[in-house]
Amino acid sequence: MKVYLTQHGEALAKEFDPERPLSDTGRGDVATLAQHLRASGVTVARVWHSGKTRARQTAEVLAASIGTAAVVEAMEGLGPKDSGDELLRSLESMTDDVLVAGHQPFMGRCVTRLLTGREERPLVEFRPGSVACLERDQGGGWTLQWMLRPELLQKQ
Repeated sequence: MKVYLTQHGEALAKEFDPERPLSDTGRGDVATLAQHLRASGVTVARVWHSGKTRARQTAEVLAASIGTAAVVEAMEGLGPKDSGDELLRSLESMTDDVLVAGHQPFMGRCVTRLLTGREERPLVEFRPGSVACLERDQGGGWTLQWMLRPELLQKQ
């Protein structure tokens, strides 16, 4: 089973729009990421997001590309300052690949907890529009398979 932990794309500042939707750059970065994931054969059965506008928009763009039949839904406990306990409990019972669209510092903490079992200094640095792929092995442990940031992907 794989989980794709994705930080939402770049969002507008709160001063411009309190809902903080994706900026034009953020939409472009997420669309480029979606194209790359699709071309790489990534598919998911579920797409979860925090419910915040920028995470929902990110989830919708990615789901349209890599989860054509995926269930897209808001999930409690995916906010920027949430612990990640709810997500980790949900992943325990999952067998299908899932994508999670959320925020920092939440994503960095979740990667670290999945890899080490502890919350410590994050092992990876997310930027808006980044994705990390973790895979669960037969024993229930997780490994980092790869991570992408928007600046590594060529715009097409």
